[in-house]
Amino acid sequence: MNVLILAAGYATRLYPLTLTKAKPLLTVAGKPMIEWVMDNLAPVPGIDCVYVVTNNKFAADFQAWADDYCGRQPKMRFKIVNDGSTSDSDKLGAIGDINLVVSRENLAADDLIVVAGDNLFSQSLEGFAGEARKHPAALATYDVGDLEAIKKYNNIATDAAGRVIDFEEKPQHPKNTITGIALYYYSKEVVPMFARYIAEGNNPDQPGRFVQWLYKLKPVYTYQISGTWFDIGSKETLEEANVIFQKFV
Repeated sequence: MNVLILAAGYATRLYPLTLTKAKPLLTVAGKPMIEWVMDNLAPVPGIDCVYVVTNNKFAADFQAWADDYCGRQPKMRFKIVNDGSTSDSDKLGAIGDINLVVSRENLAADDLIVVAGDNLFSQSLEGFAGEARKHPAALATYDVGDLEAIKKYNNIATDAAGRVIDFEEKPQHPKNTITGIALYYYSKEVVPMFARYIAEGNNPDQPGRFVQWLYKLKPVYTYQISGTWFDIGSKETLEEANVIFQKFV
């Protein structure tokens, strides 16, 4: 199984912080966001390689980070993939980047975990990986606990077995407070379908859109993340995360 970390965005909402540093490399409670992701993925057994897809502006920075991380965690193997983009205007989009890496690195024959490099987790993702491997595809979910707050995210509905039966982006009338977060598992049965999604002309940005398309074609199951999850989208949420994640250091 491989891991793909999405880190090719330009995070313009965080300017000027992200003018010279990629958002996943910004520190939270003393370590880069991407390191929080990796430390929680490290206990997952059977990871062959971690691919980090980024842009031309920050590829060298991610390589420097990966080299340093491997010095401390020698069992992890990384490959930085430069998608060639240079600004928000020519970016490929998250799903476009996934398709690029799957194609360029010949990953279609293996299972794949996809995670955004700016998602913060306070607990190991071993449970997610273990449960997800039982299914063709799986999506991590989180209970935001507020019907108003979830209008900023997506809203997931499932059947009694946890299979996705409805997926709505930025719902005006949410059915519950459960959102799908940018942590996904795709079996080798599903990974080749990224090429089909792109070929059909679907929106290449926002990784959740692939799930929104996929669940009508293949079973997609959910796994609710416990502990604390943070999606860093503004200077305010970055400051809040810095305070909250101090207790997990």
